[in-house]
Amino acid sequence: MNPEDLLRHPLPAETPKLTLGCPLLDRLLGGGVPCGTITEIVAESGTGKTQLSLQLLLAAQLPTSRGGLSASSLYLHSEFPLPFRRLHQLSIFYRPHLQHNPLDHVFVEPLHSADHLLDLLPRLDFLVPKFNVKLIVIDSIAALFRGEFENTPLELKRRSSMFFKISSKLRFHARKFGLAVVLTNQVVDVMESSDNLRIGNSAALCSSGRRVCPALGLSWANCVNTRLFMWREEERVGSEDENFGNMQTRRFIRVVFAPHLPDTFCEFVIRREGLFGINR
Repeated sequence: MNPEDLLRHPLPAETPKLTLGCPLLDRLLGGGVPCGTITEIVAESGTGKTQLSLQLLLAAQLPTSRGGLSASSLYLHSEFPLPFRRLHQLSIFYRPHLQHNPLDHVFVEPLHSADHLLDLLPRLDFLVPKFNVKLIVIDSIAALFRGEFENTPLELKRRSSMFFKISSKLRFHARKFGLAVVLTNQVVDVMESSDNLRIGNSAALCSSGRRVCPALGLSWANCVNTRLFMWREEERVGSEDENFGNMQTRRFIRVVFAPHLPDTFCEFVIRREGLFGINR
């Protein structure tokens, strides 16, 4: 299936969805993260993509009546150290809604390279049914390719081939077992050359006052079904004078593309108990 097919064949209405743990964010995604597909969360460091990933790992355990999947989750992490302290903190707020310790149903596996991920994916045929896994989070996909490939035509072709192998296997298992697959991705700066030609992805976005675009380029963009972009904006509050007042960080999440959603966005905040959308 190629991107054009996805546009012609949007998600079936009965597709199960996983709550993000917030009604406003669920509304942004048309009910939540869809199962059977690949959802990517793109953001610069410190914006909240790992926070949201951890929240999803716990939300998957909620009963379906509360928007969960009544299942375990698998966390494949390539960004070290593992954010266990934050996961434990968030789990406290999910315990009242569950009959078990939420941490007992989050299975963690470190990833060291793209080849390591490819070697692990065949094990899903055993792991998913045995442990009732319905959510797989890979945090982050970009880190697996950092420094692995040189900037030559042959190496870039090999990298693209690796993209499609990974995404096709993930999509196969997502459909076979009804999994929600969530990947996080990093951003790179979009540079302007001296002859006004942009170097980088043509669909530039902005975060922290910089022009950025998702890492891994167009080849990887064709491997995901839904792309979400999270960004930050700094604004001064308390004074009209730009030299006074306090700086405040505002965070937003946007649907960049999806076969079943319009291009919309929502502001959110990060609190001790999780990540939540807000109305302005």
